[in-house]
Amino acid sequence: MDGAAIPTLSLSGCEKPMPVIGMGTCSYPPADIETAKAAILEAMKAGYRHFDTAFVYGSEKPLGEAIAEALRVGLIQSRDELFITTKLWASFADRAQIVPACRMSLQNLQLEYVDMYLIHQPVRLTEMIRRIPVAAEVIRPLDVKGVWEGMEECKNLGLTKGIGVSNFSCKMMEELLSSAKIPPAVNQVEMNPVWQQKQLREFCKARGVHISAYSPLGANNTKWGDNRIVESDVLADIAKAKGKTTAQVALRWAYEHGVSIVTKSYNKERMRENLQIFDWALSADDLEKINQLPQRKGVILASIFGPHDLVLELDAEL
Repeated sequence: MDGAAIPTLSLSGCEKPMPVIGMGTCSYPPADIETAKAAILEAMKAGYRHFDTAFVYGSEKPLGEAIAEALRVGLIQSRDELFITTKLWASFADRAQIVPACRMSLQNLQLEYVDMYLIHQPVRLTEMIRRIPVAAEVIRPLDVKGVWEGMEECKNLGLTKGIGVSNFSCKMMEELLSSAKIPPAVNQVEMNPVWQQKQLREFCKARGVHISAYSPLGANNTKWGDNRIVESDVLADIAKAKGKTTAQVALRWAYEHGVSIVTKSYNKERMRENLQIFDWALSADDLEKINQLPQRKGVILASIFGPHDLVLELDAEL
């Protein structure tokens, strides 16, 4: 399979089309540079052209090294073949720090620009943190208007082709859209068959904001995820009838709902399996069964930052 075989979609205010499946590079515990770099090169060989990283993942440097290596050995002909997403960490979510933070990410990635720059979390941290949860006094509400002006500046300077957000609720999207000169292209949120995000999807669609789904398989084997998707009997039955894996059914479900998908696997076989979702479809009956699955979100901000009032308020909105 080559990169061209993955469908792409157009995003508002971003001149480059985005492949509908990206490889996520957040691993817990964090992988060492060599392991991450080798996995990224393996993903490029499998056909991935969209890579999702973030300052806080510690994976910008290995991704940058993998890109340089891929160009050196001719795995890709040009950086333009890739779609790279990275994210502004909450410790830099202050108007004056955003352009420098974006430049720092570009330095880590050895790139002149990224294709998408996202606000990572809907909060601001007043200092760099070494561990989580954080003390209540470190966490502040996000100055949505000011921070977004910084994001717009990154785009105007050509440091990124597109700008967007991650983990934003309908309420925060509303606040952002009321003052944005450049509307966000993307809202990257947790979305999968057991957390279907119907209301947020409809809200964003009506406003031309594309939803990108992280944890599309429930983030199994991570600190925050669980096995409700990979061990779902409903999904397993559909998969068996189709001769597919449960993971492929979950990814196909997301794709059929018009969202892009960020899927993370450092396993060579699974990486390839995750791309094999385009030449078959789910039936109306399958979709109806998936619709009935009990809903519960996996990513709780309070479990990351601590159960502070502001965080609990945001969790209730999300």
